[in-house]
Amino acid sequence: MNSDVALDPEPGVEETETGAADPQDGADVSRRRWPRVLGALLTVALIATGGALYAEGRQLRDTPATANLALTDAEATTRVTGDVSSALSKVFSYGPGATATTRAAAKEVLAGKALQQYAALFGQVERQSADQKLTLTTEVVRAGVTRLTDDSAHLLVFLDQVYERRGRTPTTASAQLTVVAELRDGRWWIVEIGST
Repeated sequence: MNSDVALDPEPGVEETETGAADPQDGADVSRRRWPRVLGALLTVALIATGGALYAEGRQLRDTPATANLALTDAEATTRVTGDVSSALSKVFSYGPGATATTRAAAKEVLAGKALQQYAALFGQVERQSADQKLTLTTEVVRAGVTRLTDDSAHLLVFLDQVYERRGRTPTTASAQLTVVAELRDGRWWIVEIGST
């Protein structure tokens, strides 16, 4: 028995390895790496996209529009609109014998600059009302909240006012006001009134 034959695992097959890598083996390794590289690239792309979407979503949540409760809190918007409308109807309606009642109502719903302006103008109105027997009835036709926070509100208010003098036909006029109100002790107080 020949000792060379016993060591040869497959008789008749020559050994071809010369220490150089087979090109097909390299292609197999490359094919096996491709899914891993693709998976890593997709993971990085998904993380980057998620980060960008998160940042964009945060910007959308932190805009002044989303901080405006008039756009997001219907109950608070309805409350301030109702309170301010009721207050304006009270303080801008008077008759010859009822100006004291109107002045007292103003002190219950107006504050700050609005109360000062009102007091200055209402003195003239009281004299005219008594002299001319003038009655003014004010009705809020429409009021809209343009900006609302937890403790302040900006409104645009449209009024119809009917002037009546004894012995004359009533006259109707429209008015448009900008109003700033502040929430104090659970009540809305009008602090600024401007005409537009």
